[in-house]
Amino acid sequence: MRISRRDLFKVGIAAGTSFPIPSILWAQTVPTALRTVRMVKGSGLAVLDPIVSTTTVTQDHGLAIYDNLFSIDSKFMPQPQMVGRWGVSDDRRTYTFELRDGLGWHDGTPVTAADCVASIRRWGQVHPGGQLIMARASDISKKDDKTFTIALKEPLGILIDMLATLAGSCLFIMREKDATRPATEQVTANIGSGPFKFNEALAKPGASITYDRNDQYVPRKEPSDGLAGGKIVNVDRVIWDVIADQQTAVAALQAGEVDYIETPPADLYSSIESDPNLELQVLEKTGWDGCLRMNFLQPPFNNLKARQAVLHLIDQEAFIKIMGPNGGRPVTSIFGNDTLVSNDENTGWYKKGGDPKKAEQLFKEAGYAGEMVVILQPTDWMEASNASQFLAAALRKIGVNAELAPSDWGGIAKRRANKGPVENGGWNIFITTGSEYALGDPFASPFLPANGDKAWYGWPKNDEYEALRVKWADVATLEERKALARKMQGIWWDFVGDVRLGQYFLPIARRKTLTGLISMPVVVPMWNMRKA
Repeated sequence: MRISRRDLFKVGIAAGTSFPIPSILWAQTVPTALRTVRMVKGSGLAVLDPIVSTTTVTQDHGLAIYDNLFSIDSKFMPQPQMVGRWGVSDDRRTYTFELRDGLGWHDGTPVTAADCVASIRRWGQVHPGGQLIMARASDISKKDDKTFTIALKEPLGILIDMLATLAGSCLFIMREKDATRPATEQVTANIGSGPFKFNEALAKPGASITYDRNDQYVPRKEPSDGLAGGKIVNVDRVIWDVIADQQTAVAALQAGEVDYIETPPADLYSSIESDPNLELQVLEKTGWDGCLRMNFLQPPFNNLKARQAVLHLIDQEAFIKIMGPNGGRPVTSIFGNDTLVSNDENTGWYKKGGDPKKAEQLFKEAGYAGEMVVILQPTDWMEASNASQFLAAALRKIGVNAELAPSDWGGIAKRRANKGPVENGGWNIFITTGSEYALGDPFASPFLPANGDKAWYGWPKNDEYEALRVKWADVATLEERKALARKMQGIWWDFVGDVRLGQYFLPIARRKTLTGLISMPVVVPMWNMRKA
């Protein structure tokens, strides 16, 4: 008879065995309240400003307490959210937006057009699409308390799509006094106008974060559709519990002490599936692509040959086994496997199992002389932690002085913004993931810009590639975009803007009493869900 880890866990409790169990399992003496949902997210919430950080947990936080001008529906089409009416001038250069009625901040003050203008400007400092809007805009200003305009130097047909994007940092509307901060400086107040309020009194960083239903929130009248339509909150409170040990988290799920686990461990999938009260569910149906980001600003990866070495070193099949326990596929296109512009241009570097000998030779050609290569290792994200260790071992085998820098994901989210050398707290490599949903649009995915200091972490720079990327916004047909994508990809793999680690699909685990979860790329909204 096969004894599972779950069975051992239950036997241990029955026998009085001591386990390192967090207080959540012992402190509760009554069942979880019917209108309270407890969730274990994929990582702790360390950065609370969703413009400063693109981490999934921070974007989910933003989705709870802030609202958006536009949101995408289940067909990925933009729909008005905070906007009541909007229009564009005959010359397609001036967009006018009027806010809908009933919008108010959690502190009781009304949302105004000035808040929207400041928020767009702040978001436009860091988001690829926002940067394009700011470059094309001649003016962004309010007309009155409820109306603002975006005036362009030239038409930009994808403007509304960019205002609604889910990729990178979403355009969350903040109070003007918060949004006037630089995009690199965190907002300290957690006051939004969204369907949930951040409960400051109950916030316990490293232990739990609490959100309460915003009783004053006025949802749209349209039915919920993807992230568009009415944001109806059916519970009174949502608590994000931090449970570092995944086995303990699953035990809490089985006991009904939590309702949802974002990243259940693969070796307990069978235990979860065999429990009649639990269910695995894939919410991100477009899949995740693993990505290895190298720091272009510091040695050794400021050298092209060193970046090419890593590209040839990577064994995607091995990384897929580590990061995608349900299986997956190699990724050789910078636009992912399944987007409309995925292609096979300049992919001759790909070799099943990688090519360590080629990688070793390229490091030698780069003049690598044993400098320390620091790999950021997220200890609270098991798959990426294991992948980081595997990468370090692969680099050491070819003579690279690879060192792991372990911390929780929140620590990595802060450290990866450091552009300095490793001796000053900088870094060389980190592993992350991105949704396939965004990879078909180089003005949506944070992975795809190569504009140096304005690019995403790693700060890749290539002027020839960037000149092509800028043309994307003005290309009229899909065939033209496909042709442009091939040219862009050809250049990208020559200068190695990043390295892909495969595509995979991961389920969440939930109790069957928790229903109504919205299945969309990138984020997990907390409205619409119910607890029986």
